[in-house]
Amino acid sequence: MSSTLNASSVIILGLLSATPSLAQFDGYALYNLQNQTTARLVDANGTLVHTWNCPSSANYSMALKPNGNIVRGAVNNGNQITGAAVGGKVQELDPSGAVVWEFVYSSADYVTHHDLAVLPNGNVLLTAWVRKTLPELQALGYTGTSAKYPSRIIEVQQNGTGGEVVWQWEMIDRFIQYTDANKPGYMPIAEHPERMNINVAVSGTGGPGGNLDWFHENGIDYNAELDQITFSSRYLSEIFIIDHSTTTEEAAGHSGGQGGRGGDFLFRWGKPANYSITGTQRIAAAVHDVGWVRTGRPMAGWLMFVNNSGGPGNSTVIDGIDPLREGYNYPWTPGTVWGPDSYGWRHQCIANSSGQSAWDHMPNGNTFVALSGEFMYEVDAEDNVVWQYNAGPPKAFRYLCADPGIQVLLGEDACGLTTDVEETASSRTELFPNPTVGIINLRGIDVEDMEQFVIRDATGRIVKRTRPSWTLDLSDLPNGVYHVVVEHTSGARETRRVVVQH
Repeated sequence: MSSTLNASSVIILGLLSATPSLAQFDGYALYNLQNQTTARLVDANGTLVHTWNCPSSANYSMALKPNGNIVRGAVNNGNQITGAAVGGKVQELDPSGAVVWEFVYSSADYVTHHDLAVLPNGNVLLTAWVRKTLPELQALGYTGTSAKYPSRIIEVQQNGTGGEVVWQWEMIDRFIQYTDANKPGYMPIAEHPERMNINVAVSGTGGPGGNLDWFHENGIDYNAELDQITFSSRYLSEIFIIDHSTTTEEAAGHSGGQGGRGGDFLFRWGKPANYSITGTQRIAAAVHDVGWVRTGRPMAGWLMFVNNSGGPGNSTVIDGIDPLREGYNYPWTPGTVWGPDSYGWRHQCIANSSGQSAWDHMPNGNTFVALSGEFMYEVDAEDNVVWQYNAGPPKAFRYLCADPGIQVLLGEDACGLTTDVEETASSRTELFPNPTVGIINLRGIDVEDMEQFVIRDATGRIVKRTRPSWTLDLSDLPNGVYHVVVEHTSGARETRRVVVQH
C-alpha cells in the first residue's frame, strides 16, 4: 500500500487496505474534516456506520460520550479573534445531529481554539487564547514589541441548553522574567522551570495563527486518576502537566492542589532552553496531541505525542515517554534537564505531516495514527500496517466495540461477533479479574452446567477452546480484547469481553 497518498488529492473517502490476519484491532474511528459540518464514524472495514450532520463547521477536535452523543469544537460565526483552528464554540449533539447544548466562548478578548477533553463528569476542557496588550505585557517585564495572545484553559459545565465556566488556568499567571528587578516575577529562569519565562524564544512568529498566537497550544488530555492535565505547545516545542485538583484561585497562584504547586507546571519536557538549561532539544519543532496511554493498555500511564518533524530527516514520529513520578509530583534536580533523557518508545510514521495529527495506543499493542492531510492507519507492534483509510483529518479518535457510546449508537453487539448467540442462560456468569494477566476466575454458574469455553479475538476468529473449569487460562494469548463464549449444556450461550494485559 502507498505511504505517499495525499488525501487532499483524492476526493473519495474510503478504505485503502485492511489486513485482519495481521491482528487489526476491531473497533471504530471517529473524525470530522476541518471546517466541514459532517462528523463520520467508520468501522474496521472502512464502512461508514454513522454520520452527524452538524449545524456548524468543525474547528479541530471531538469526542464520543458514553450516552452516544458527540462533543465537538465548532467555528463560531463572528469571531473577533482569528487564527489556526479557531473555534469559539463547543457543542454536544445527539445521534440525530440535534444540538443538546452549546456554549460560545468568543469575544474581543478571548476565544477557544484547537483541542478539547471530556472529563468523567461530562464537563469539557478547552484551550483558549486571551488578548493582552503590549502595555499589559511590558508591565510584567516583557521585552517584545507587540501584543500577544497567551494561553488559557477553561472547564465548561453544561447548564441547561448552555454552559458555564467552572474552572480556569492561565499562562499569564506563570510568567517570570530576569531583565528588570523593578517588575513582577524577577527571578533566575533556570531555577524555576515550574514557571514560564515571559521572554522565552518561540518558533513560528509567522506560522499558523500569526504572531499574536504566542505558544500555539494544540493538544489537551486529562488523567482522572491523578486529576492532572497535559497540553502540548507547538511554538515552545514542549509538553506540560498541570494540576487540575486546584480551585481557580489556587490555579492562579503557586500553592495548593494535590501537587502543592497551585497552577505552576508539575512537569515539562521537550526543550530545556525554554527554562535556560543546556540540554538536547527532544522535540524538534512542532508537537501535537499529547496524552496519556489509557489504563488497561500496554504502556498505560505513558505520555505520547506527535513529534511532527522529530524523526530522521525531519520525518513525523509518535514518541512516548514515561516520566518519573512521586505521588502527584515529578522530581527535578536543580540545574539539570527534566527527565527522561530521551523518548522511551517511538513509532516511525509511514508518511509525514508538518502539523496537527493524532495517535491512540490500542489494548493489543497496536498503534492508531491520524496523519493530518494524509490518511488514518493502524500498525501492529512490529509496525506492520494492518489498516489504512483515506481521510486526513486534523485529529481522529478510536473507540472499542465495548465502549458505551458505541453500544448506544450501534447496539451491544457493535462488532457483529455474537449475532448468532442467544443468551438464554438463567444465570449470568461473571469473569474476574478483568483486565487479566492471564488467569480468569468464574462465578455465578456451576461447572457441571457448562459444555465448553470458546475464545474469539477482536476479529471474531476462534483462537482457543477449552473444557469447563472454575478458572480459564488465557496467559498464552497476546495482549488484546477477547470474547469468551460460555456454552452451556442446555445449548444456551453467554458472551463476555475480557482484556488480556500481561
